[in-house]
Amino acid sequence: MKFSEIIGNRTVAEAMVSMADSGRVAHAVLLYENEGCGALPLALAYLQYLNCSNPSGGDSCGQCPSCRQMEKLIHPDVHFVFPVNKGPKTSDDKPTSESYVKYWRELALADPYFTEADLQKAIGIESKNGLIAVAEARSIITKLSLAPVYDGYKAVVFYLPEKMNQETANRLLKMVEEPPQKTLFLFITHAPEKVLQTIFSRCQSIRVMPLTKEEQRMVMERRPVVEDEDGTMFMELFSGLMNAIAAKDLMTALECGESMAALDSREKQKAFCNFAASCIRKIFMLQQNLQQIADVGEDEYGFYADMADKCPKGFCMKAIANIEKVVSMIDRNVSSKILFCDLVNRMFMNI
Repeated sequence: MKFSEIIGNRTVAEAMVSMADSGRVAHAVLLYENEGCGALPLALAYLQYLNCSNPSGGDSCGQCPSCRQMEKLIHPDVHFVFPVNKGPKTSDDKPTSESYVKYWRELALADPYFTEADLQKAIGIESKNGLIAVAEARSIITKLSLAPVYDGYKAVVFYLPEKMNQETANRLLKMVEEPPQKTLFLFITHAPEKVLQTIFSRCQSIRVMPLTKEEQRMVMERRPVVEDEDGTMFMELFSGLMNAIAAKDLMTALECGESMAALDSREKQKAFCNFAASCIRKIFMLQQNLQQIADVGEDEYGFYADMADKCPKGFCMKAIANIEKVVSMIDRNVSSKILFCDLVNRMFMNI
């Protein structure tokens, strides 16, 4: 990918070009973003630029052998690490990213702005938590100990290092701290506060900024057209919950909570929480008479306007705080039934 093909974050792209041109190439960089804001495209463009034979005008040429291989994500000196688990798409007893790299490439080439849920679906582990286990560390150490194929940079792109356990981090720590010559680590995180401090402290951190509404629209237009089954289901769940608590129907609201807890993976439960928080922000914007930035479509305006009238002024802020608490507890493996029952009760009491 070339820098010119990236949507948004021109300042970050220019800073990365400047790093490469000046020779001040950090051996470990951590790009932290809100999910889907372009950290992966930036990392890919950066590596393509660094290894390009004929860069010009602050961008890679896109034509040399290195660029052509990077465009297909098959550069022999660039490796990818991402959270995995056992699944039907591999027979490996202890799967690593290499077990699923074919599906990673297909997803990243089709939509480099993909989400964690998209990745889990692509590699077939929707009902499981992905993690970066110690087998991954052994695999990376082995790959980086080999001589490079080309005379450029060897690199490892780590997607979601917050999914790395302590043992994995300990195995990789020496390599990250003192890598072989011209070896880079690029970490992409959605939760920098969850990245193990031993790794975080050894990286140069770069903030990838959220996309504007127009940039988000451009990203959506680029994505393959697929039916958003989860989005439809999430909206049905959220509207059912809100209508129930607005009508003071606790039993129906609790049934909605049971449906949330029954979502088939913790990642999907977190995705619903993020969706619900986004919906509540729309209600809040309408309550503040900020329709122009509420991002409410014509077909859904009636529902959100009705909820804005029925919810007390302090409801939205309390609801978002409670939802964020649920997300943090899901990461700690607290019982989903307890979490969503408690969430429904709190929202019911605050309406």
